[in-house]
Amino acid sequence: MELKDKVIIITGGCQGLGRAMGEYLAAKGARLALVDLNQEKLDQAVAACKALGTEARAYLCNVANEEQVVDTVARIAEDFGAINGLVNNAGILRDGLTVKVKDGEMTKLSLAQWQAVIDVNLTGVFLCTREVAAKMIELKNQGAIVNISSISRAGNMGQANYSAAKAGVAADTVVWAKELARYGIRVAGVAPGFIETEMTASMKPEALEKMTSGIPLRRMGKPTEIAHSVAYIFENDYYTGRILELDGGLRL
Repeated sequence: MELKDKVIIITGGCQGLGRAMGEYLAAKGARLALVDLNQEKLDQAVAACKALGTEARAYLCNVANEEQVVDTVARIAEDFGAINGLVNNAGILRDGLTVKVKDGEMTKLSLAQWQAVIDVNLTGVFLCTREVAAKMIELKNQGAIVNISSISRAGNMGQANYSAAKAGVAADTVVWAKELARYGIRVAGVAPGFIETEMTASMKPEALEKMTSGIPLRRMGKPTEIAHSVAYIFENDYYTGRILELDGGLRL
């Protein structure tokens, strides 16, 4: 798919990986609908994309809320007149050991911590994929949906909720690729390892050193490297039903 003038939705598009993807796709001429919950940061991301010479709009939406997702996708289709792609990037962390005993005291991962991550990282991906695919079929728009999974889909200590959600995203990527191919919609995913974002930038130097020491390439990935791979999936019309792993050779 040629990205110039194509309408791409990016959830979690106001910062981190989402903003990097937006700017990367904007530089290729894609028209962007950035979806997130922070109006100020969304406005900044939209301005950055517009500065690259393309159309971009901001949409406030909680991807875990069905009514909001239905309404937002409908508004995007009306505003742009088409939808050609989606990046399911929105996600949250609520890390913690399922059961932990320290100094004789037991703590448990709460149901709220579990449910919050499942709601955003898995149910949100389902809702956005369902609504965008339905609208693309209705408008007879072909294109692609790219899901952001994670290296943690293999199972990462302290991330029972996140690992379950990202494994679910990877599995459903295959399901949806099979279901939607008949409509000219490809579905694929990217599974990042440790990436340089606002979150990792705030970590202590010794923690960062420990994190990177186990990566064969001895560094974290850059947001633009993830964005490059998302663009590759959009542009390669034979890539579907697979997860592209970008972890510098690290395997959990």
